[in-house]
Amino acid sequence: MTATTTDSRPRPPEVPPQEPHSDHEPSPSSGGERVGAPALVIGLVGLLLTAYLIGNLFLAFSYYPQWFANSKLLIGLVALVAGVGGAVLFFHFLNMFVEALPGRLSRGLLPYAFLLPAIALIGLLLVYPLVQTINYSFANNDSTAYVGLDNYQTVLGSSDFWSAILNNVLWLILVPAATVAMGIAVAVLTDRLSPTGEKVGKSIIFLPMAISFVGAAAIWRLIYNFQPGEDQNGLLNAIWVGLGGSPQDWLSISDARLNSVLMMVILVWLQTGFAMILLSSAIKGVPEDTLEAARIDGANEWQIFSRIVMPQVKGTVITVFITVVILVLKVFDIVFVLTNGRNESDVIANLFFRELFTTQRSGVASAIVVLLLVAIIPVLIYQVRHFRAEERNS
Repeated sequence: MTATTTDSRPRPPEVPPQEPHSDHEPSPSSGGERVGAPALVIGLVGLLLTAYLIGNLFLAFSYYPQWFANSKLLIGLVALVAGVGGAVLFFHFLNMFVEALPGRLSRGLLPYAFLLPAIALIGLLLVYPLVQTINYSFANNDSTAYVGLDNYQTVLGSSDFWSAILNNVLWLILVPAATVAMGIAVAVLTDRLSPTGEKVGKSIIFLPMAISFVGAAAIWRLIYNFQPGEDQNGLLNAIWVGLGGSPQDWLSISDARLNSVLMMVILVWLQTGFAMILLSSAIKGVPEDTLEAARIDGANEWQIFSRIVMPQVKGTVITVFITVVILVLKVFDIVFVLTNGRNESDVIANLFFRELFTTQRSGVASAIVVLLLVAIIPVLIYQVRHFRAEERNS
């Protein structure tokens, strides 16, 4: 009798024979994928066609009939539909085009493809005007011929320019410091109120932020108003006369740059709410146990604020200060509405506007802007370094 034995050991699964890879299909180990030629062509054509249509649609606004040009609501609706719908189509075709590329190339290009439109807009709206302004600063009044450094010599030799520089320096000294001080004071005081009182108080202080600079200047014109030989309806003159003084044309008093100081008050009033919100958040972020420990050790409220709270909110204070400094360097609307630079109240931005649109000296105006840009660059560098230091510390 013959015994049959069975091998119970597991056998490895059978592997089907693999077909050799063709030259047109990359192997899976290479990380590549098949290139979708139809999707690639459709994506590229749709991308170019969408960009062309959007650009021509907005450029064609000036050629529409008068009834359409006078309808701001209709223009807004068309711009909204074309802008949002065009953006959706643009990014749809862009995504289709990039995903149709070979796998490794597609994954590498995808983040940059979606950043490309934003970078292109920055280049078109910021970099190109900057380069052109620097170029025009070396040209004549109608930008038809180069004149070298003549425009800069004209600007630096002008008494109006140095008067505007002096005013800007005063704005830089007073406005940021006053704004930060007022913001800290309001933040500390409102934090001590009840929750309802805090909300109401902060809302009232923040409300001027919703007003444009032109609107704020118009409001404060009523406060500074002066009417020679008539009953005064300006609030400041009413107070001044009530205290026994005579009516004053406040915005014409250049002694000690009083007219400029009165305009600085408007900017401080506008920006105190901004400073309050940021500083209040920073103060609330100070650990409560640290404050309680200081009180147990016998520190008074001023010592707690100056030695514990302020060092911990120093970064926010610097951020608010630098933000207001940049705003002050380009202040224009308030001065333009109230004095237009009369009585030694001019600032650099208003001087540029007058040179460009009133005297029509575009070369001199461009030189003023370039000098203003040079003045702002150190502040921007310091701000970037400060932000990076804050990120490292956090």
